[in-house]
Amino acid sequence: MITNFAKSDALVKKAQQLIPGGCHTYSKGADQSPKLGPKFIARGKGCYVWDVDGNKYLDWAMGLTSVILGHAYEPVLRAVRAELKNGSNFQCPSPVETDLAEYFLSQVPGADMVKFAKNGSTVTTAAIKLARACTGRKYLAFCSDHGFFSYDDWYIGKKPNNAGVPAEIAALSLTFNYNNIASLEKLFAAYPGQLACVILEPMEFDLPADGFLKKVRELCTKNGTVLILDEMITGFRLGYPGAHAALGVKADLTTWGKGVANGFSCCMLAGKREIMEAGGITHDKERVFLISTTHGAETHSLAAALASIREVKRTGLTARNMRLGEKLRKMLLPVIQDAGLSEHIVIKGHPGWQLLLCRDAGGAFSDGYKTLVFQEAARHGLLFRGTFTPSLSHGDAELERTAEVFRKILKVYAKAVDAGDYRKFLVGDPVKPVFRKFN
Repeated sequence: MITNFAKSDALVKKAQQLIPGGCHTYSKGADQSPKLGPKFIARGKGCYVWDVDGNKYLDWAMGLTSVILGHAYEPVLRAVRAELKNGSNFQCPSPVETDLAEYFLSQVPGADMVKFAKNGSTVTTAAIKLARACTGRKYLAFCSDHGFFSYDDWYIGKKPNNAGVPAEIAALSLTFNYNNIASLEKLFAAYPGQLACVILEPMEFDLPADGFLKKVRELCTKNGTVLILDEMITGFRLGYPGAHAALGVKADLTTWGKGVANGFSCCMLAGKREIMEAGGITHDKERVFLISTTHGAETHSLAAALASIREVKRTGLTARNMRLGEKLRKMLLPVIQDAGLSEHIVIKGHPGWQLLLCRDAGGAFSDGYKTLVFQEAARHGLLFRGTFTPSLSHGDAELERTAEVFRKILKVYAKAVDAGDYRKFLVGDPVKPVFRKFN
């Protein structure tokens, strides 16, 4: 039973005096953790992590889904070590840039060119810029049902926490709903010939229904609009090489990140040559200053990406994780049913990335009950933050351990439902939405 988080709690106070938010992505903030839960992780190996207090956890969060093979996965580390001894950054490009580009493009259908960067926001914003440059249009449409696209103004301007974003910029971004083609058709009708691009994930936790993605593709083609599919999470996880290939939809541009380098910093923008070339230096058209980052092609991170993608392919990881995720779902459903919580807890999504939805006694989705699950998971040595993200390091023993822990978690959950109040069982406050107007 894990109850000691003294060092974690002390580090939270120190970090928040030194770093805005206390961390470098809001999803890792202390407000996303239960009070009785780890806030700082010291190390990881395979599918296990240890916090700064020495507590060990079976990890289902896996670095915000970025660790697809396992923490400190040796074949990737070996490639990184080999590259590091040559240095990591130079005045001129390194051959590893071309090596990775060539291999990546050989795996991704419909992609002729690729550009590397350090984070997802950089490449999604670059995709928007390309679309605007190539179409001469200023408006864009993004799917408001999908979790996150960028910290840049075009996206954050439409969120509650949009301080610092001019309203004029936010007005250029329009939103539509997933699996609701009428909501996108309405935008094309309201802004005829004015939409530079449409950006969405191929899927998040809902599969496309009624030919939705095909219809999106047809609308974009008909209206001369660039279709951007964000494979940041789905790439190399929900189908090989990505969900757009598995679901049979052709994008003009795709963005990649969390599945490509096993936790190392590497993101990619890929797409059709006629669009991507606008960011190059070999044409005589107006120049698009696309992505220019000193550290975007840091050699050891590119070596990590090359090794990671090869390992994903070699091990058949995508299909393996689908089988593993489906097996976990089938193990958890009877646990939920036995606890009498079938109306309160729902598992949804693709087997390679599944979401646990928590409802209160009245059937409404509840951050309080969700936090109660996080708290009880941590108490029993599970690092769980709402989603199950299988990696190559997870196996049958981890599935059995997870089902066993959830039996204990759901006993507490059932008591809270019977009492009609999670607060009798939760220590501290519920986790807060990342996108909120005030703290």
